[in-house]
Amino acid sequence: MVGATTVYVCCAMILLLACTLTLTVRYHQRRSTSEATWRTVFAGVTYVWQRKLLLGAISLDLFAVLLGGATALLPIFARDILQTGPVGLGLLRSAPAVGALTMSLVLTRWPLQRHVGRRMLAAVGVFGVATIVFGFSTHFGLSLVALVITGAADNVSVVTRQTLMQLETPDEMRGRVAAVNSIFIGASNQLGEFESGATAALFGPVGSVVLGGIGTLLVAVTWRHLFPALAKRDRMV
Repeated sequence: MVGATTVYVCCAMILLLACTLTLTVRYHQRRSTSEATWRTVFAGVTYVWQRKLLLGAISLDLFAVLLGGATALLPIFARDILQTGPVGLGLLRSAPAVGALTMSLVLTRWPLQRHVGRRMLAAVGVFGVATIVFGFSTHFGLSLVALVITGAADNVSVVTRQTLMQLETPDEMRGRVAAVNSIFIGASNQLGEFESGATAALFGPVGSVVLGGIGTLLVAVTWRHLFPALAKRDRMV
């Protein structure tokens, strides 16, 4: 509607504002008395591997994003399946963010109090079902709703995982565990787009998205049995 140049200029201005605000943050840096060794470098990986609840939460999100990411194929769906133009593609691309923002407001008012592990797994399952619905949908409105639901479900999973990670990790390990989590999630986003493109080349865009949604459902069911401590977690603390 306003042109690509305006969009990129707005994005650049927002990023500049974010950088400026980040530079205003003040923190107290505590100097480490220990020397950096390979053991300290991989301490975060070791810590997560030994704590099955953390391993289950982080790997659950990794595989869910890896298998259930349909956003890389949105241009194909918008043009060839839903028969919509650039505006429709923009709405589809923003729909998961709208769902995530809405769910964030809901969780702010009604935070998860009980059965947090089970609800996290259920949210991943809902994410998978909504992804399947989007894959089969040929109606723009239904596709839009399905993507909104994926964003909302993913937000529940992310909030639960991030909260558990912070509460289950001592202060001296929190930064390293957060780094491991960042690597997992960053890698899953990039690999998920590659997986979507590769399977789309083999089975078509619809087959790629539907298979990814089915895979996400299987991951949720499998993780319930592989990590019973995560599934049985009742409260955040």
